[in-house]
Amino acid sequence: MDYQHIIDKYYPAGSVLRDIYLKHCRAVAAEALEISHRCGLELADDEVEAAAMLHDIGIYATDAPGIECHGSEPYIRHGVIGAALLRREGAGETVARVAERHTGAGITAAEVVEQELPLPVADYVPETLLERLICYADKFYSKSGDMKRKPLERVRRSLARFGADTLCRFDAMSAEFGGC
Repeated sequence: MDYQHIIDKYYPAGSVLRDIYLKHCRAVAAEALEISHRCGLELADDEVEAAAMLHDIGIYATDAPGIECHGSEPYIRHGVIGAALLRREGAGETVARVAERHTGAGITAAEVVEQELPLPVADYVPETLLERLICYADKFYSKSGDMKRKPLERVRRSLARFGADTLCRFDAMSAEFGGC
């Protein structure tokens, strides 16, 4: 898949947002590939790289000026926006689902309802190995600040703010990918 073509279409050369996007996605891709190799995951490197490079493709449409996103949508919608975009662009369902399910440590339909999140009521919890891998690797890299890899405990503290279920989902991914 030519993921760069899709990135180029939505993140113009020379923009600060493109620089932020590429730095973040490259860090996530490197992390995911390192985990895949260390753990002996049966995933193709090109598939891991493409999913990592496209997982945040929908951020441009959101209102997050701190990372140079000047759209109108709430940031939490970037996954569903990205998934719809990837489906339109013919990127394939596998990559679209990664974009759709990587937010937080996944979001359940019950959480969408209980928290009145601006999302269609559905489960957005990573299910496949690739979905879990990219979701996990993504948690270690912010798109703001120094953008360096966060320590595990900092990631856990950040996710704990969203509730015990979110932290439990992350801890399951951490057990799957952090200990091999």
